[in-house]
Amino acid sequence: MTGPAVSKLERRSATTIAAAVNTGATSAVAVIEETLARLADYDAIQPQVWISRATAEDLLAAARAVDARIAAGEVLPLAGVPFAAKDNIDVAGLDTTAACPAFAYRPQESATVIERLTAAGAICVGKTNLDQFATGLNGTRSPYGSPRNAYNLAYVSGGSSSGSSVAVAAGLVAFALGTDTAGSGRVPAAFQHLIGFKPSKGRWSNRGLVPACRTLDCITVFTDDTADARLVDGVVAGFDVEDPYSKPLADRGLGRKTIGVPRRDQRVWFGDAESEFLYDKALEMLSGLADIVEIDLAPLQEAALLLYGGPWVAERTAAMAGILADNPGAVDPTVREVVEPGLGMTAVELFNGIYRMAEIKRHADTLWEGIDMLAFPTVGTTYRVTELKAAPVALNSAFGLYTNFVNLLDMAAVAVPAGIRGNATGFGITLIGPADTDRALLDAADAYLAVADLPPPPPLDLEGKMQTVKLAVVGAHLKDMPLHWQLTSRSATFVGAFETAPTYKLYAIADSVPPKPALVHSEDGAPIALEVYELGVSEFGSFVAEVPAPLAIGTVTLADGSSVKGFVAEPRAVTGAEDITHLGGWRAFINAKAPA
Repeated sequence: MTGPAVSKLERRSATTIAAAVNTGATSAVAVIEETLARLADYDAIQPQVWISRATAEDLLAAARAVDARIAAGEVLPLAGVPFAAKDNIDVAGLDTTAACPAFAYRPQESATVIERLTAAGAICVGKTNLDQFATGLNGTRSPYGSPRNAYNLAYVSGGSSSGSSVAVAAGLVAFALGTDTAGSGRVPAAFQHLIGFKPSKGRWSNRGLVPACRTLDCITVFTDDTADARLVDGVVAGFDVEDPYSKPLADRGLGRKTIGVPRRDQRVWFGDAESEFLYDKALEMLSGLADIVEIDLAPLQEAALLLYGGPWVAERTAAMAGILADNPGAVDPTVREVVEPGLGMTAVELFNGIYRMAEIKRHADTLWEGIDMLAFPTVGTTYRVTELKAAPVALNSAFGLYTNFVNLLDMAAVAVPAGIRGNATGFGITLIGPADTDRALLDAADAYLAVADLPPPPPLDLEGKMQTVKLAVVGAHLKDMPLHWQLTSRSATFVGAFETAPTYKLYAIADSVPPKPALVHSEDGAPIALEVYELGVSEFGSFVAEVPAPLAIGTVTLADGSSVKGFVAEPRAVTGAEDITHLGGWRAFINAKAPA
């Protein structure tokens, strides 16, 4: 194996690389040589990140051309910076497939965004994998394989810009272009601890983009930080006469006195308590920057439903009309299931949809009279690849709950990290503003990240993590207690001693052998001492199988608001039981019972 060991792969900074090449501290050739080594290393982990790549010879020739321009006195904003492009964006010399081999063609010229990036000194390494025809938010709908989350290979990368997000997260390139119609440039960013910058519609040219929904599509960028997002935006943003949806560049300010968030009763987490906890933490940080105002999510959700449950499906169908007519078998079955209903849409349905969308848009515009921006969860949960493939439509729909409406209502957005789940996948929030507030949203993202003080991304998953579960024990399974061996025999790892939230009562179950407590949720409870252990999933399953009634394994909330699996009890457990809540834990009860 050449180059750096895969364990040493780290994210890359476009800003740093460009500065080093411009000043002569390194060369574009050296940057590309390192890139080739990184690619060779990571190909052993996830070759499915890519659909095609430029040859080493072509990349080195492009690097030498950049070095020659620097030697001639040019200063290039992206000098020698390696980047990737989602394979629905044209790059001259490489096929555009949209993840459908039967659709592939070789473009004669690059998309406008590619031309502007290469003119600024950036070097396109290759074309990345995607959900076919950019239809999906998960990353599993491709004949070229399913890119996995770089931090836990069991989980989805997010889509449709799956390969682009992994290429940045794994440090293969400094930035990567994605696209976003319903959230494809934001969902993968959340899952992989990245910045996902989705410009206002028309800010970046779409010439050379295979459309998903031509009136909604936005080319986006994944980066490690906001500085790189600004750098790329500064290069590619601007009017393009060859794109009929391009518009003159404009930048609006953005107040930051009030931030709109979904009403608590409208927040959906799909059973993911970690996401709920991390969002609450993010709002706590944001509350120090502005007033938090709850808004009614229903009109925005109605707009989102029109995207896949209304006439806008027909716009996706229009983009794929040729291959659906000539070679429908070449289309991924799930993608075909999504887009084929558009063939039956009528003009009457379309116009009624347009009328209703105008009404919703007017309502959305009035939101900005009372708030400065929105701060939504980027996505409410994540799933394993096996889970997503088993229920490809239903679970994919969960990913779009907080993203689908944004382009329909002509908003700008930037997705930012907001925490790390126990399985190493990312949770994120998206800051959303009116059209043309793009740069102001990046400033707001900086303000949030400064106060959030998030930990760095976890180590890359290079071999497939063992899936584990954290388990709270409160009684006979505590260290030195009679059933503790049931944990040690399963190689459980001690995580730490904690307390519950002050919403539990503890009872000593009557006539239990060995003596056991019952932990019961109660609003007039108190903090209860416990220990948390970590077990492999199969070991956890075998442990749960041995838990006797009236005890059970449920979810226990800890003092910091996070939650873990843990012992709870059926109502019958407290019949004849002694309330020992005031002692604060089982160990104190046992010690009180012990002979002097």
